[in-house]
Amino acid sequence: MSEFEFARDRLAVALDVESLDQAEALVEVLAGVPGWLKVGGELFTVAGPAAIAVAGKCAKVFLDTKLHDIPNTVARTVGAATRHGVSMLTLHTSGGGDMLRAARAAAEDTAAPGDRPRPLLLGVTVLTSLSSDALREMGFAAGVVADQVMRMVDLALESGIDGVVASPHEAAAIRSRAGAEFRIVTPGIRPEGWPADDQARTATAAGAIAAGSDLLVVGRPVLQALDPSGAARLLIGEIERACGAEET
Repeated sequence: MSEFEFARDRLAVALDVESLDQAEALVEVLAGVPGWLKVGGELFTVAGPAAIAVAGKCAKVFLDTKLHDIPNTVARTVGAATRHGVSMLTLHTSGGGDMLRAARAAAEDTAAPGDRPRPLLLGVTVLTSLSSDALREMGFAAGVVADQVMRMVDLALESGIDGVVASPHEAAAIRSRAGAEFRIVTPGIRPEGWPADDQARTATAAGAIAAGSDLLVVGRPVLQALDPSGAARLLIGEIERACGAEET
């Protein structure tokens, strides 16, 4: 069975909170609703592996610390994350093919003795907060987001990692280029009428599913809701309807 077969397994709620206590309270509220909980840089810096343990009580854990370092350092970090039982983690694709291949080897080697699945490895392409103007400011000569995303997708494919993190604006092109088995994880999901915040490239849940995304990552629209569990359930309903539309 695919990791993303059911509607609830296609939603990851980001535990973007300031303390382990807040994370524990949110996990209790969300228990049994989203299939994934994302532990990002802020919470992991505050709480470390304890944050993974808390999230793992009721969902698969997506560790989103966007590794980007020399191959040996990334490999050792991926090995440590694998031992902590994460189901998916992120690396910056721009770290290069050697780094990505070292990450995959470390995940496989660490998981093998326990006869358990290795975590999925996702390459970050272009952050959803970045626009073409921002890329030009950073020194990318072409300054076109879609072109840079596709370069990173090709590198991910060549390096044997499982998929990428990309905005819904690029999902359809990635799916066409990379095929059905390549995982596409999409942040920047916003309900109708919700502000973009600091995201430059956003879409609704239904729009992202229609474009080919496998897993949708949502933070503030759930965390800032009066009823976070209810907000997550509404998103799962939207995903379910969109998946049904895909099949007809």
